[in-house]
Amino acid sequence: MTQSKKDASSTPFEVSKDLMLEAYRSMRTIREFEDRLHTEYKTGTVPGFAHLYAGQEATAVGIMSHLDDEDQIASTHRGHGHCIAKGVDVIAMMKEIYGKQGGVCNGKGGSMHIADLSKGMMGANGILGAGSPLACGAALAAKLKGNHKIAVSFGGDGGMNQGAVLESMNLATVWNLPILFVVENNDYAQSTPQQATTSVQSYEDRAKGFGMPSLTIDGLDFFKVYDEVGKIIEKMRTNGGPALIECKSVRFYGHFEGDQQAYRPKGEVEDARENKDCLDIFIKQALQKGLSQQDLNAIDSEVKELIETAVIEAKKAPSPNPEELFTDVYVSY
Repeated sequence: MTQSKKDASSTPFEVSKDLMLEAYRSMRTIREFEDRLHTEYKTGTVPGFAHLYAGQEATAVGIMSHLDDEDQIASTHRGHGHCIAKGVDVIAMMKEIYGKQGGVCNGKGGSMHIADLSKGMMGANGILGAGSPLACGAALAAKLKGNHKIAVSFGGDGGMNQGAVLESMNLATVWNLPILFVVENNDYAQSTPQQATTSVQSYEDRAKGFGMPSLTIDGLDFFKVYDEVGKIIEKMRTNGGPALIECKSVRFYGHFEGDQQAYRPKGEVEDARENKDCLDIFIKQALQKGLSQQDLNAIDSEVKELIETAVIEAKKAPSPNPEELFTDVYVSY
């Protein structure tokens, strides 16, 4: 998604009809992509692990609505939503997850290593918390270039307890780097609830320990995410310096495909789908703000067709050529 401009006198950030339509399309694409992968994974045709983002769409789209291709992000193992919200091609993503030619990384990265530098997507990452140092590097480059671009590091409950993340937060503060640390708090680090591993009630407290501005918001509300993150990013582009935002959210599926989720209380997922679906929340608000159900239905149909095409093309695409095994592995300087 492209960065949205704001009139200096407008508070909060205004959301046009076109932006709402674009945001809904992105959120709906993420949901359909993940729901379809959940179905396809059961057939045994999708290789490797997959960690689905369904339920957290409002956070990714609300943040990415303020970014352009030159703003860089570092994702997590649960990276499909970040990729789609950042503008990575959906068909190429599906081919990548299937390990096929024509994938974003030509089928050699898979679900946890999707990257598209042309879109400012530095990559999903199978190592917990490993994206933060990378995002610091991108933020340092932006600072040295003086181009007013920023970096965003996504992480979750588990990642926030990794030493590399805390070291990155300290470095970002000392060097005054334009980096936004985003904590997508879905209450679980794989299968462990937050209160079992983390002494603070809010990750805001972690940021305060480094002297970093921070905020906790409802990550299920696109309009709140868009507004609050927009204010933070606007200051960051002007004055530099890091910030942390904790987005309270839920995940509808397990930590990974095949996770039985026996650690979650009975009825928790059902309640989340019934009462905490960020798409339902968005639709209700958007209809009040001027969108029509016809607008939304049209997008739903277009997205379903796109995802169907992506799956068909991914299944029929050839596997990578064996002679390409060692290409794009080592860098020559």
